[in-house]
Amino acid sequence: MENSIRILRLPQVEAKSGLKRDSIYRLAKLGKFPKPIKIAQSAASGWVESEVDAYLEERIAERNAKVGI
Repeated sequence: MENSIRILRLPQVEAKSGLKRDSIYRLAKLGKFPKPIKIAQSAASGWVESEVDAYLEERIAERNAKVGI
């Protein structure tokens, strides 16, 4: 199986994370959420899906540690 990189656009990141645009950019600025990458020389940007997945997995692990799972 090929290990390909998938780029998510903002609506996909919002749907996947449950966060809204302002929260995503605020957390990224604080270094607490993956930063977007430029897709093209235009204003188009996106997020590496595996980085978003890792962020979500960390949140789950934190929750599990707090409740003793």
